[in-house]
Amino acid sequence: MRSNCPVSYALDIFGDKWTFLVIRDLVEGKRYYKEFLSSPEGIATNILSDRLKRLCQYGIVVSGRCKEIKTQKEYTLTEKGKNLIPILVEIMVWSNKYGPSLDLPANFIQSATQDRNQLIKRIRSRLD
Repeated sequence: MRSNCPVSYALDIFGDKWTFLVIRDLVEGKRYYKEFLSSPEGIATNILSDRLKRLCQYGIVVSGRCKEIKTQKEYTLTEKGKNLIPILVEIMVWSNKYGPSLDLPANFIQSATQDRNQLIKRIRSRLD
């Protein structure tokens, strides 16, 4: 850690342009390495591998062997990782407010505005 500052701590983990996108993909249901590579941002394989390892080291993601295909790893969010969902929702709401022409369903913003806690519960329930 560079300091005892909470913002600095978070930036040490998430302060690059790829980490939160990997978390977003996990929240959206991606579990396998090849699925992450199919995201529209086009993450390079070496960067994806590094971010998944780092997220596992920080206890945000856990990897295990896929039940169906034993040679394939499956990645899932831990409870610590699921606790990032409210932050991800806030980033999306903020981006919708200030970003031009973003791909975000209107009902998402409506849900986030009317009852953010219920929206977060619905997102979490898909992951449990």
